[in-house]
Amino acid sequence: MVTPVAKRQAVLHLQKGLELSERRACALVGLARRVARYVSTRADDAALRQRLRDLASQRRRFGYRRLGYLLAREGFSPNHKKLFRLYKEEGLKVRHRGGRKRALGTRSPMTIPQEPGQRWSLDFVSDALICGRRFRILAVIDDFSRKNLALVADTSLSDGRVARELTALVE
Repeated sequence: MVTPVAKRQAVLHLQKGLELSERRACALVGLARRVARYVSTRADDAALRQRLRDLASQRRRFGYRRLGYLLAREGFSPNHKKLFRLYKEEGLKVRHRGGRKRALGTRSPMTIPQEPGQRWSLDFVSDALICGRRFRILAVIDDFSRKNLALVADTSLSDGRVARELTALVE
């Protein structure tokens, strides 16, 4: 029991269930008697809440601030703190847009090669020497026979160098 509302309910339960006095029940719960007797004087916000819900359902991309401007045009005048409290209590939030569009239809599975040389796979492997200098290796593998066709190692493999190596491999 942390909130005063929960403590008030506990005091009422003790008073009715165990027939304790208000003074004794408040002492057991740890609540001041004036807090136990407190009656809220806050105005009823039912009309404001309903209009806020209606506007939020019409304008799904509007947050509480923009909805507040629309409410102000209609004659409601809640300050931003009260409006935010009501917005949260009603469980309202800006709806997120959908994710990125993905390709429609089914994807066809990759064909399995039937003989050597139909399809190759390329991969770059990188590592470092003891001195800290990095080097890369281009690995070319035949997918049918799983044979290693080429390993090209160098500290720098430019796109021209890769193209030359692949051309030589094709020839």
